[in-house]
Amino acid sequence: MGVRIQSVQPVLMVRDVAASIAFYGQIGFVLCFRDDATRPRYAGVRRDDIELHLQWHDAVEWEYPNDRPTYRFVVEDVDALLDELRKSEVVAMDTEARETTWGTYEFQMQDPDQNGLQFYRDL
Repeated sequence: MGVRIQSVQPVLMVRDVAASIAFYGQIGFVLCFRDDATRPRYAGVRRDDIELHLQWHDAVEWEYPNDRPTYRFVVEDVDALLDELRKSEVVAMDTEARETTWGTYEFQMQDPDQNGLQFYRDL
């Protein structure tokens, strides 16, 4: 095949970039960049080899029902990550990891803007 694609950096639609930077900081992401120190409208956060971009969207874009996308993250130890996120109080204590019929072990959550975050490993 042709040129190898090395990574993907999804751009998540958010209402408040600063608040999203703080949320992702709570789940272990660090700030890579932001376009403005006081009122960011675009930023990047990273954890390990994963980089997410956070892009501000006007309130008008949230007025109609949005089907927010879901992002899947491959992790080695689903239970350890779930425990880590529970300790940071970002994930509800009743969130559980489970085996799926499609052959994964995973848990899911949402960020403050209802973007779905699923963390999984293959069985």
